[in-house]
Amino acid sequence: MSNNVRPPLEILRRREVEKQTGLSRSTIYQRIREKSFPLPISLGSKSVGWIKSEIDEWIAERVKFSRPSYSARSGSEKPEVADA
Repeated sequence: MSNNVRPPLEILRRREVEKQTGLSRSTIYQRIREKSFPLPISLGSKSVGWIKSEIDEWIAERVKFSRPSYSARSGSEKPEVADA
């Protein structure tokens, strides 16, 4: 028996992708055209979805890109957080 057990793929529909990413429909499709967002997969003649793990990776990359590492700062001080 093989130990190569992969978790089942989860497919997200557009509204779920919008909710998870905070992006609007038009922005999602604009970024797809710019090749800066995961491509959807066809689920039928008029239906598409996105692979959840690809969306999760995209979100993780956005976080990594937008947060400077603490090692680049002088010392180990944490960034200041503005009061809400």
